[in-house]
Amino acid sequence: MNHDSNFRSLGCGPNQWQVNATEVDLSRPPLPAKRVRLRAQPQNVTLDLNQAAILVIDMQNDFCTPGGWLDHIGVDVTPARRPVEPLRALLPVLRAAGVPVIWVNWGNRPDRLNLSPSVLHVYKPAGEGVGLGDPLPDNGARVLEQGSWAAAVVDELAAAEQDIRVDKYRMSGFWDTPLDSILRNLRVDTLLFAGVNLDQCVMATLQDANFLGYDCILLEDCAATTSPDYCRLATLYNVKQCYGFVTQSVDWITAVGPYADGA
Repeated sequence: MNHDSNFRSLGCGPNQWQVNATEVDLSRPPLPAKRVRLRAQPQNVTLDLNQAAILVIDMQNDFCTPGGWLDHIGVDVTPARRPVEPLRALLPVLRAAGVPVIWVNWGNRPDRLNLSPSVLHVYKPAGEGVGLGDPLPDNGARVLEQGSWAAAVVDELAAAEQDIRVDKYRMSGFWDTPLDSILRNLRVDTLLFAGVNLDQCVMATLQDANFLGYDCILLEDCAATTSPDYCRLATLYNVKQCYGFVTQSVDWITAVGPYADGA
């Protein structure tokens, strides 16, 4: 890249041009590779941490916390809390190694203009009860609404200042959101997946990522579901069979550790 003082940077993150009145430098200097090798299924994988990011999906009070929406409608949220401790151990290591942490959370507009009847129907099929955007009886927080307690990340996983947030309002984090544009500006091509529900929003986002050409790696112990266990098993089968790879957080901590220690 041309470092002439007459050049100015144009762009975000590592996706920048250098420009002046007569010249445009389109080259992007490569970063020194941070190669790691991990145990995975169906095959072990090697990747560059400089081209990776983790998507943490829907680890929100409404899905994971007593008093939230799922708890209110009678769903046992205990399984949805299983990723909390593995993520608490893993996320600081990834941050220290320079891997972006991206929170992909359900976030309705207050006027619900980003929600179609078909989406509303899934959660309020008879038009009765507490559905998307309705207030929770116990605390008045509106279900999965941007800025509400209901939509906030669980306390144990508070986001760091450098983390990135993307609001979604479909099961896939890519549908009608800026997620793909953000990843392209970060020059990321390998995505780690964590969060809830594994067989719904995590899987839908992972599938769309695969369709868009991203490398997809599911962190099995950092993803969970309140659905029956056969849904979890089917999802793991399909990820390994069709869409990517399955790993464990402890293997990431071991592999990434040397880069985190040197950060």
